[in-house]
Amino acid sequence: MDRPPIWISGGTGLVGTRLVQALRDDEAPLRLVTRRPDSLPAQPGVSLHAWDGVHVETGPLEGAAAAVHLAGEPVFGGPATAARKQRIWSSRVESTRSLVEALTRLPSSLRPRVLVCASAVGFYGDRGEASLDESAEPGQGFLADLCQAWEREAAVAAGAQVRVVSLRIGIVLAREGGALGRLLPIFRLGLGGPVGSGQQWMPWVHVDDLVALVRHALTVETLSGPVNAVAPGPVRNAEFTRAVARAVRRPAFLRVPGFALRAPMGDLAGELLGSRRLVPARALASGFRFRHERLETALATELAG
Repeated sequence: MDRPPIWISGGTGLVGTRLVQALRDDEAPLRLVTRRPDSLPAQPGVSLHAWDGVHVETGPLEGAAAAVHLAGEPVFGGPATAARKQRIWSSRVESTRSLVEALTRLPSSLRPRVLVCASAVGFYGDRGEASLDESAEPGQGFLADLCQAWEREAAVAAGAQVRVVSLRIGIVLAREGGALGRLLPIFRLGLGGPVGSGQQWMPWVHVDDLVALVRHALTVETLSGPVNAVAPGPVRNAEFTRAVARAVRRPAFLRVPGFALRAPMGDLAGELLGSRRLVPARALASGFRFRHERLETALATELAG
């Protein structure tokens, strides 16, 4: 009997690309929604469907076993203008609302049984030294408001008997992009250094562990609600800086003052200056085991690949 497909948005992004490969290795048929289906190469078991990044059609969802919603405008893609912040909001909150509305229009027999939706550690705001599991209250600021609204829209699907998992994703360690991909050229020139005080906690996760956690969320029926998608070993920014510098064998003495980030980034500077000491309590309680618990070994593994 043929396996039902998995619907994926953001399948061409940093995390999505590796997730698609992992699911293809599992021989799961995939339906990818993308803005540029004609520009992507054909892959066995993968069908491509056009969308505008916000409005979701029911067709590709029909008969799917699960939906994985990873798409969103990059947070660090430019200055924090009002127009750009609206694009960030629409690509996450409004797209999730549209996805859930499309899910609920389907007959229950043709509706995905699980929705795994991205969220972010920005949910918690700047929380200093507090140890935060998923029961912690939300923080304040643009990103905290964004994540709350994002998760609220995803949670509506639970009313249609869809199991919902919102992954609060930390800094993703992947050599080909994201925060690490942007930092590596700077650090290799010896121009890296702590950001702000350097004492803020930085929740991080290796990209392969994040992919494994998505697959875990798809199959573990007891897992639902918010899940901190971060490694069990949070580090301070200064420690993160030293670890990256050691990994590329360069010094890292040039501190980036907080005001230098706040001027161009506005509200979004909190993602780099805020402190979030997160614990992946729900992931661990559900039986998930991280392959990369220590930052040094995670960096060594990723940079060796």
